[in-house]
Amino acid sequence: MIARSLGWAWSIPFWLGCVAIVYLFRDPRREIPSSPLAVVSPADGIVASIEEVSDPYLDRQAILLVINMCHTGVYSTRSPVEGKVLEPRNSADGVDRPHGVWLRTDEADDLVVVMHRGALHNLPQCYVQVGERVGQGQRCGYVPMGGRVEVYLPANSRPLVKPGSQIRAGSDVIATLIHK
Repeated sequence: MIARSLGWAWSIPFWLGCVAIVYLFRDPRREIPSSPLAVVSPADGIVASIEEVSDPYLDRQAILLVINMCHTGVYSTRSPVEGKVLEPRNSADGVDRPHGVWLRTDEADDLVVVMHRGALHNLPQCYVQVGERVGQGQRCGYVPMGGRVEVYLPANSRPLVKPGSQIRAGSDVIATLIHK
C-alpha cells in the first residue's frame, strides 16, 4: 500500500546506493608511460613524505615514498615497475609489520610495495603471486576505502615528486631508477 502511494520514489535510496557503489569501486583506464627506468605510482593519492630509511624488508638503505589514498578515490593499486614478484626476506621474521611485495626488475633493481588497511580497516587485496611477472602499470590489487601505500625504492633512485603532490596510479611517474 505504501509502495503504491509513493510510486517509483520508494526506489530512490536503492538507486543512489547503486550509484555510490559503482563510483567507489571504479577502475579507470590509464595511459602507462613507456619509460623503462621509470617508477609509476602504485596508487591514486597524495605524496605524504619522501625520506631515506633503512628498508625493513630487504635490509638495505632505501628511499621511502608514502602515498595517502583518498577514502573516495580509486582503490586499485598497480605495479610501479615491470618485473618479477618475490617474497621479501624479512616477511616471516616474527616482527609485526604489513606484508610487502618485493618486485625485481630485469635490470636487478629491487622495490618493495606495502599496502596498509583502509578507513574501515579492511584488508588490502593483492592479485599477484610470488614468482609471477608483472607489467609496469598492471592492476595488482586494491585497498578498499583508501589507505596508505609505501614504496621502498633503491637508495640511488631519483624521486620526481614532492610531498603534497597529487598522483594517479599507473600513469604518473614518481621516480627514476639510476644505473651507472
